[in-house]
Amino acid sequence: MERRRLGDTGMELSLLGFGGFHLIEIPRAEAAKLLNVYLDRGGNYIETAASYGDGISERKIGESVSARRNEFTLATKTTERSREGYLRDVEQSLRNLRTEALDIVFMHAVQSEEDAKAILGPGGALEGALAAQRQGKIRFIGITAHGRPDGLLHAVRAHRFDALMTGFNYFDRFNFPAIEDELLPLCRERGVGVLAMKALGDGYLHRSARTALRYALSLPVAAVVAGMNSRAMLETDLAAAESFSPMGEEERERLYREAPELGDYVCRLCGDCAAGGFDPRSVFLLEGLYDRQMDSGRVDDAAEYALRERLKHWFGQRGAAREDYARLAAKVDPERDYGELNRLCPHGIDIDRKLKLAHAKLVDDGYL
Repeated sequence: MERRRLGDTGMELSLLGFGGFHLIEIPRAEAAKLLNVYLDRGGNYIETAASYGDGISERKIGESVSARRNEFTLATKTTERSREGYLRDVEQSLRNLRTEALDIVFMHAVQSEEDAKAILGPGGALEGALAAQRQGKIRFIGITAHGRPDGLLHAVRAHRFDALMTGFNYFDRFNFPAIEDELLPLCRERGVGVLAMKALGDGYLHRSARTALRYALSLPVAAVVAGMNSRAMLETDLAAAESFSPMGEEERERLYREAPELGDYVCRLCGDCAAGGFDPRSVFLLEGLYDRQMDSGRVDDAAEYALRERLKHWFGQRGAAREDYARLAAKVDPERDYGELNRLCPHGIDIDRKLKLAHAKLVDDGYL
């Protein structure tokens, strides 16, 4: 399996990283088999979090592969925002994972500027990270978030982190475009190593798993970290990494046009419809923040609908979306007919209907 350098850390990581969240769903013996097969096949990055199953994931990893500790990079995460909380989690993670030192500890789910200021300020988690680093308990300091990268952008501008992880997939590309357009270039400029998670959109892209992994791996990231809880899932992900070839620009554009998960509802932000006198993109970006454009107001397939319902508010940013919409100068007029914009959309989106549905989501009086 190909390996890539993680920013300026000097570490070389396998294209596929093993994410530990879903290990909480399977028995210890099965978790051990998956982790050892992953290492046997050339994988060398295992990651978990203190909060996954209240330490269950960490303990399973420690029990399963601590004897092979010199074969892989080991990372965990903490949601603690204070110096004391960070250090407390690090000590517990060291015990759970049966190791004397952690390669990376991520400050997890730094969603907003307020979150970033909390970890960076006096008595914040960054102080704990620097102390643990001086003590030799951690090697590198990381940061993560989900969805719109406000917190990450603020944090990376304020401090040079060693590693960063967030979601990269061809569905959320159109919900949180600043991740690829602003955050990635900033990290490359500052030498911050980037890891991709959520390449399958939290499972929403399960029908297109290999394509989704290939898309994420074609970005300037060191590795894609995937959660795996079955041998079949592990084999699919290993095959995608072992046979990886970069996705060219024409392929990316074709994927944007034809991906079934994008269909005739998700706005591709192309701007063609802006020629109609009203630019819907600012509204659709806030709809993406609200529910990832997953609630189309249609129930075409029960299983897909149930999956969208489970995932649409995964990142908890509904409140921010409504606050931003309240400040938006050009709001949707529910009484206006925006039908003239429909013919301008190259993806067949009923923009009139979508604008009114998005408006109903973003105002504080419920759906239509």
